[in-house]
Amino acid sequence: MNLSEKEISYTSTNTYAVLNELTDKTKNVWLVFHGMGYLSRYFLKYFESLNSEDNYFIAPQAPSKYYIGPKYRHVGASWLTKENTKKETKNVMNYVESLLQHENLPSNKNLIVLGYSQGVSIAMRYLALNQMNCSQLIIHSGGIPVELNQDDFKYYNGKVSLIYGTQDEYLNEDRIKHEVEKAKSLFNDKLSVIPFDGKHVVNTDVIKRLI
Repeated sequence: MNLSEKEISYTSTNTYAVLNELTDKTKNVWLVFHGMGYLSRYFLKYFESLNSEDNYFIAPQAPSKYYIGPKYRHVGASWLTKENTKKETKNVMNYVESLLQHENLPSNKNLIVLGYSQGVSIAMRYLALNQMNCSQLIIHSGGIPVELNQDDFKYYNGKVSLIYGTQDEYLNEDRIKHEVEKAKSLFNDKLSVIPFDGKHVVNTDVIKRLI
């Protein structure tokens, strides 16, 4: 048997979700990347308590959807796996670029980029690849991609906040230490490290304080 794997290119369509309206009164535009198992429209529920007039949220949708839960009634999604990661990353980067072109965001707003859990890897790779500046990058309970280094963020001049729960079931002391050191090596004095007493959850109270 002679087994081989081939490759094709094709056009794909994906959704994304938004919360609130982008108006002249909007102060902050948020680009928020959900974690594994979420759909973008449900992820935005975490941000409903923030001022709707000041904040406009865009939540890209991870492309790989699957059934979750013991009865397989609910749908979640994943950004990437270890399978064909480079090609899949390129696909995701192209999707985010197309999304931002479609939104055609004004330049006079504060752009805040947030990655939660698995979404951290997408947010940071997109910023590094496109040398995209924002007023603040929020790294929430997720791992920084191993391939990124200080040179990738020499251009960056915004604030960076690294948030994690001290009881996060996916973290231990060694992992926390590693992620903090990695973040310091990338951002130096731009970085603020913000632990909170809690598990692997989106901490809206901490996020509110950052703005």
